Amino acid sequence: MESLQNSADHHTSIPIPNSPPTHQNPTNHPEPPPTTTILRTLKKNLAIRSKWAELNGAMGDLGTYIPIVLALTLSQDLNLGTTLIFTGIYNIITGAIYGVPMPVQPMKSIAAVAISSPDFGVPEIMAAGICTGGALMVLGVTGLMQLIYKLIPLSVVRGIQLSQGLAFALTAVKYVRKAQNFSKPKSDLGGRDWVGLDGLILAISCACFIVIVNGAGETEESAEEQGNCESGNRVLKRVRKVISSLPSAFLVFALGLVLGFIRKPKMVHDITFGPSPIEIVKISRRAWKTGFLKGTIPQLPLSLLNSVIAVCKLSSDLFPGRKEFTAGSVSVTVGAMNLVGCWFGAMPCCHGAGGLAGQYRFGGRSGSCVAILGLVKLGLGLVLGGSLVVILREFPVGVLGVLLLFAGIELAIAARDMRSKEDAFVMLVVCSVSLVGSGAAVGFVCGVVVHLLLKLRKLAA
Repeated sequence: MESLQNSADHHTSIPIPNSPPTHQNPTNHPEPPPTTTILRTLKKNLAIRSKWAELNGAMGDLGTYIPIVLALTLSQDLNLGTTLIFTGIYNIITGAIYGVPMPVQPMKSIAAVAISSPDFGVPEIMAAGICTGGALMVLGVTGLMQLIYKLIPLSVVRGIQLSQGLAFALTAVKYVRKAQNFSKPKSDLGGRDWVGLDGLILAISCACFIVIVNGAGETEESAEEQGNCESGNRVLKRVRKVISSLPSAFLVFALGLVLGFIRKPKMVHDITFGPSPIEIVKISRRAWKTGFLKGTIPQLPLSLLNSVIAVCKLSSDLFPGRKEFTAGSVSVTVGAMNLVGCWFGAMPCCHGAGGLAGQYRFGGRSGSCVAILGLVKLGLGLVLGGSLVVILREFPVGVLGVLLLFAGIELAIAARDMRSKEDAFVMLVVCSVSLVGSGAAVGFVCGVVVHLLLKLRKLAA
C-alpha cells in the first residue's frame, strides 16, 4: 500500500513547466509567487514517507563514509568536527534540492593518496578538493557536463557501476574477514577471530539479520507472493510484515555503537563537548602543485563518471516517476561543496552512485533520508567535534563491512538491465579493466573504444 501511495505521489506531484491552461478550468488563476513555489518544492522533497524507512536508509552510506573519514583523521589529522559540520550541511541542502537520497561521500581517490603518502597532508588534500571542485563547477555551468552525459553509452556507465559495486563488496568482505587498522595504507592485521565483540560470528549474524529483514532489496511483493500471503496463515503474514518493517541498518549501526562502548568503557573520559575550531587552511604554492598533480588528476575522471554521470543514470533507474535532474546541476553542487568547505579543512566531498544505491537499499526514498543524516552529523559536529573519533575508533569494523557489502551489491545490481550481448560485452570490458587496478578512467576509455569498434563493425557488415 505504501509503494502504491508513493507511486501516486510521484505521478501527481511532478511539475510541468510552461504547460498551457486546460479548457476544463476556464478561470485563469495567477501563478504563485516564487517564494511559494520554492516552499512547495522543499516540502515535497523533504517529505518523510516513512520515518523508520528514511532513518534506516540514512545508515546505508556509512559503510563508505566512516572508514575513509576515520582513516584521514587518524593518518593526516583531518579536522573531523569541521568535516561533520560541513557534510551535514551538504546533506541537508542536497536532500532539499533533489528530493532523493543524494549521498555526500568522500572523494576516494584523493583520500587514497593522502592515506598512502605521508607528505600529502591537509593543505594538499584541500588543494586537490578545490581544484577538482572548480573543474566540475566549470563543466556544469558551461553545459559541457550535460553534453558528456548524453554522449556516453549506457553500457559504459553500467560497467563503471558494476566495477564500483564489486569493489565495494570486495572491500566489505575484507573488512569482515580481516582485522583492520585504518590509519595505515596496508591495514590488514591478519584473520579476524570467530568470537568476540568484533568477531566473524557477529558480522555474519548481522548480515543474516539484514537478509531476513530486507531480502534481496525488493520494494514490492510479486502478485504470487501476495496471493500466498492472503491464502496463508494470518499470523505468519503479520510476523512477516513486522519483520520487514524493522530498520535493519539502523539497528545494526546502533548495535555497533553499543559494542564500541562495551569494548572500551573508559573512552567516555576522552570525550569533550563543543565544536572544533574552524580555521582557514593555509595552502602554499607547493601544496597547490602537489594537490593538483597527485590528487585532482586521478580524482577528476572518477568524479565525472561515478559522482555525476552514474548518479544521474542510477537515479533515473531507481526513481522513474520523478522529474530527472541534470548532470550539469549535480556537477555544480559537487563543485560548490568543495569550493566552500575545503578552504576550512572539510574533507573533499562528492556524490556517489554507491551511496545512493546503499541508501535506497535500506529504505531511503526522499530527500528527508539524507536530511536526517545531515542533522545528525551537524549535531555531532557541534556537540562532540573532533572527539567523536574516539568512538569511531572502537566501532566494530566487521559490522561496518556488512553495511558496505549491501551498498556495493545494490550498486552492482543496477547493471542487470543490459539485455543484449553487445551491451553486456562492453559493460564487462569496462568492469574488468577497472577492477584490476587500472582505475575507472582507463576502464572508461577502453569501454568507449570497444563500443565504437562494435558500431563500426556493424556499419561495415
